[in-house]
Amino acid sequence: MNTITPTKYTLKSVKTGKTFSDTGWTLDAPGESAPTLIRAIYEKRQIEVKDDSYGLFKFADWLPVSKMLKGSYAPLTYKSKGLAKELGLTNLYITFSGYWPEKGIEMSTCSFKETEAYSVGGRLKPGFGKALVVASAGNTARAFARVCSDNNIPLLVCVPEDNLNAMWFDRPINTNVVKLVATKSGSDYFDAIHLSNIACQVEGFVPEGGAKNVARREGMGTTVLSAVTEIGRIPDYYFQAVGSGTGAIAAWEANLRFIEDGRFGTNKMKLMVSQNCPFKPIHDSWKAGSRDILPFDDEEARKQVEEIDAKVLSNRRPPYPIAGGLYDAMKDVGGDVLLAKNEEARDAAELFERTEGNDIHPAAAVAVASLINAVKEGEVEKDATIMINITGGGEKRIKSEKEVTYLKPVHIFEVTPPLETVKEVLNKIF
Repeated sequence: MNTITPTKYTLKSVKTGKTFSDTGWTLDAPGESAPTLIRAIYEKRQIEVKDDSYGLFKFADWLPVSKMLKGSYAPLTYKSKGLAKELGLTNLYITFSGYWPEKGIEMSTCSFKETEAYSVGGRLKPGFGKALVVASAGNTARAFARVCSDNNIPLLVCVPEDNLNAMWFDRPINTNVVKLVATKSGSDYFDAIHLSNIACQVEGFVPEGGAKNVARREGMGTTVLSAVTEIGRIPDYYFQAVGSGTGAIAAWEANLRFIEDGRFGTNKMKLMVSQNCPFKPIHDSWKAGSRDILPFDDEEARKQVEEIDAKVLSNRRPPYPIAGGLYDAMKDVGGDVLLAKNEEARDAAELFERTEGNDIHPAAAVAVASLINAVKEGEVEKDATIMINITGGGEKRIKSEKEVTYLKPVHIFEVTPPLETVKEVLNKIF
């Protein structure tokens, strides 16, 4: 197996600009109370991409990692013919994460969340000695479970019981290192996050960090690293469906790095992010010009989440207002928050499969539907260089080709369990 030398980087507070060292698992700017993301500043300002045998770690120059994990694939970028012709676009590039053997990519969980999991795992220093805690509506949990299982990294995954059907795998998970717990039926992603926060109060368990973890964002940002190095320039537009918006934040950060690199242009690609109706807190807040997420009724939000096809887009507390978050990204580069209904996304998924040749996840279908609508409404130029981030695909295909197995939860919690109950369960299962 290939190896890499640890990447040299420092960390910086987006809010104050102060720089500091990564002491191992730094998620926040030390000594700062105002909410802010931290950003990695790499010693190598011009990226040197390794060959495909390195998988995701071909982009190690711009990943905050100390080691290389086994089994990864980098996102794949290619120039569209079928979908581009259908939409009358001359420079549409598809960045695909998922299972598509003919194109040389076999992400077995079929989601770009694998890019996060490998990057986060690669950031862990030897002798870390604690269990990572991850909350997810499905795809993130599946990706982290696969990567941690294959690389012997202790992991606790928290998922809503109603999303357990997302915990499928093409081969069994090592349940000695990966443990799955759930919040009872009727709960949602936010409830799973709440459970994970309680778990992190137990000794020996640490939060993976979500958007605050630089390794997670940099992993997602490899979609843009793939696109720009393949196209040879920074795109004009970036399309992606968002739940938290972390992928779009990562895209913006990668864009800024490429400007500093100096070889790929100086433009900032417009972020064309989309949500699945009727669940649209980011859309409503952006359209209202609000830095904060507008208030909404939690019960109403739960009902809306039940209605949407793309359950992974159901984050009720996204990193939108935080310094360096989605609001700042959108304000810096421009763009828009678009909407797609379930029916539009289903039609878009069918169109993609017919014109490009592979099935895609509901969230990716929301992005395709938004692109279709944007083209119809003249929001993008027909000759613009457009990148669309297909965040997951090939699931239908892999399930038809391989026998899948499901990871079962070791415990199902009430929506807000007391700390002592969580502690008792965790001490028993780990």
